[in-house]
Amino acid sequence: MLEFSQPLQQRTGQVNLLTPNGWAIADQVVLEDGLIAQIHFIKPQVDTPDPELPYLLPGIIDSHGDAFEREISPRSGSEFPLDLALATNDHLLVGAGITTFYFSITDGFEPGMRSRKTVRELLSLIEKHKQQLKCDTRIHIRHEQVNTEDHQELCEWLSGGRIDLLSLNNHLPLPDDEYKVKRFKTSISRRLKMSDEELDTFIAGLQTRRETGLEQLGELSSLARQHGIPIASHDDGNQEDVERAVAFGVSIAEFPLTLEVASAMRDKGVSVLVGAPNLVRGGSHIGALAAADAIQNDCADLLCSDYHYASLFRAPFVAAQEGLCSFESAWQRVSTGPAKALGIDDVTGSIEEGKDADLLLLDRLDGSPLSIKRVWVKGRSVLSVD
Repeated sequence: MLEFSQPLQQRTGQVNLLTPNGWAIADQVVLEDGLIAQIHFIKPQVDTPDPELPYLLPGIIDSHGDAFEREISPRSGSEFPLDLALATNDHLLVGAGITTFYFSITDGFEPGMRSRKTVRELLSLIEKHKQQLKCDTRIHIRHEQVNTEDHQELCEWLSGGRIDLLSLNNHLPLPDDEYKVKRFKTSISRRLKMSDEELDTFIAGLQTRRETGLEQLGELSSLARQHGIPIASHDDGNQEDVERAVAFGVSIAEFPLTLEVASAMRDKGVSVLVGAPNLVRGGSHIGALAAADAIQNDCADLLCSDYHYASLFRAPFVAAQEGLCSFESAWQRVSTGPAKALGIDDVTGSIEEGKDADLLLLDRLDGSPLSIKRVWVKGRSVLSVD
């Protein structure tokens, strides 16, 4: 199926090819020096692919994935070395067909795994091992509004080109919302060993940082825009959130809570991201907007792995099977769509001559990662199954 004609050149055999214009059949695709050098078409466009041929798809771009946290701490109270977690996570990504991954690191207000200390360590470790990682790995900082300490350090990371995507998060519920405060305490208590009294004191201290944190978000977003770093909002729930996001220069809305907010974001020119696990499981695990509804109403531009990598491979198949959109359109939400929203569509996200050879070869279109037979990242074969 694949022949090596010279050290830096590879050629596929005949394949069904998913292009920006739909399916095509190619006699061969030539990969050279990490790029898609030539595509020799037999049929530049076909209505349906040939079931006798393998399928070549653009590699998956995951703009928001934090399942790596389970590799660091698979059980509450147990943590493993970060380098081991990083290596294991890299294998999981490639096995799920993800060729470009935004390491979604929470820059939070909690001690432990979501602390600035862990962010520093992960950032340095990823930079150290970047050339060894199979997946094209980038940095996505999920900054919590009330994490107001070491603000200048984060500014320096943005100015220094160490961050590829910045999300503006605020997971701290308002103090007068008893239901959300109770749910928040339950969630955070799983990670922090504190008594009820200690948790109450801790949360009360966080509440005092809201205004300072909001001012800092303005500074961070300004720096990000200055240095061409895309900005994402998170869990927007009303029109006020939409207006604030637009004022900050947000280009991606992560997980809007309602269809109305998702639609308002798109009206403002903001790309909307929804979670693949939401689609695969049949709904949001917290009762928010269903990804299926967003896709069916043309209010979703991107899918991400969120907390489960393999779901991002499965999701386009689910969308097509449920009649939400065509498979071709669904696959764009894991390739072309993210590439455009993240500003990297000039180099990846679609199968075109001159772009990075970030590709998946499948022997069948059944939605199972077991059907992935070959994965290339920048022309390097990182997965090969006989």
